[in-house]
Amino acid sequence: MAGGCGAPNPSRDLSRGLARTPPMGWNSWNTFKDGVSDTLLRQVADAMAANGMRDAGYRYINMDDGWALPQRLNGHLQPNPAKFPNGFKPLSDYLYARGFKFGIYADRGTRTCVGLCPGSYGHETTDAKDFADWGVDYVKYDNCNPAFFSNQAGDYSRMRDALFATGRPIVFSLCAWEFKNWMPGMGQLWRTTADISDNWGRVLENLDANERTAALAGPGNWNDPDMLVVGCEDVADFQHGQVFSDMPELAGHPGLTQTESRSHFSMWAMMAAPLLAGNDVIHMPKWIKEILVNPEVIAVDQDPAGHQGVAVWENGKGLYVYSKVLQGVNARAVALFNRMDKDETITAEWTDLGIPKGQASVRDIWKHADLGVFSDRYKGFVSPHEAVLLRIVSVKPE
Repeated sequence: MAGGCGAPNPSRDLSRGLARTPPMGWNSWNTFKDGVSDTLLRQVADAMAANGMRDAGYRYINMDDGWALPQRLNGHLQPNPAKFPNGFKPLSDYLYARGFKFGIYADRGTRTCVGLCPGSYGHETTDAKDFADWGVDYVKYDNCNPAFFSNQAGDYSRMRDALFATGRPIVFSLCAWEFKNWMPGMGQLWRTTADISDNWGRVLENLDANERTAALAGPGNWNDPDMLVVGCEDVADFQHGQVFSDMPELAGHPGLTQTESRSHFSMWAMMAAPLLAGNDVIHMPKWIKEILVNPEVIAVDQDPAGHQGVAVWENGKGLYVYSKVLQGVNARAVALFNRMDKDETITAEWTDLGIPKGQASVRDIWKHADLGVFSDRYKGFVSPHEAVLLRIVSVKPE
């Protein structure tokens, strides 16, 4: 395949053992757009250390677009001194001292998506070395403004190889907006969808699109339906540098409801998706924090077996049962998901979940409550737009 975009050379481990579970952290874009700064990232780190997010597993603090000066200096990207007066090394040291890792944004084209900063096309080796010298642990590589006659897979493979050559273990996140067959093995995670917004319909679209490649997910290889929008508002106003003039129904959206936010988080956990919060964690209501730091939901996402959950039953009208294989014998995470606008009951049959008929214990993950032992099936009441999240484990007969 042209551009060095074939399968990775089996003689070297391009993954470096990274991202054995889906990456967890925070990204600046959904709330702050290109308004990143040294001060902001330090405040975010302090807030996440204080509010429990760091200890819940959110370790990457990822700076998105807008950090560089418009022109390179001697071939090198330059942090905007108005935003980062001391460069990046003091910032990355500050993050490491507080238990975090540092993520940066770059683009495979000639300019980044906001159009103000240089892309990495033709400068991959230089940029990768600079990222390593700055203490970067995660690179989100976007897909805007490709060079004339460039090859997408080739562009991504050059940055992959350049990052590997630095010797520093750096997670490589492919942000190409839809799945392509060359992506597995290119990075530790790859976008399977268009950009998300705080619109319920878009959350469902990304969920459905991400399921198509569920079989590819596993330790070090994750389908990425885009960042979390729990606690975000007006995310849809800007995408790829342009206002959504053709999608007015998304502009000015007040954000997801509490039920929708909980369902969004549940389904990202069921999909073994990266959990990258995008809300203002510095000023965060209690109910949003309680969603983001729920340890049992996070455990579903971070289950070391690394399976992605899939729909195993649906009625064609908006009721679904999703099942995710967990580590252990006949253990499943199960979501009873009601996309409809009225209350419904949904039944999970053990045969649909792939566990033996007979008795199984059922636990409500959001309520942190054991519901009892049930035979062959479990029927639950589910409110509109709610995903009831369960842990179901077969009970061996005495």
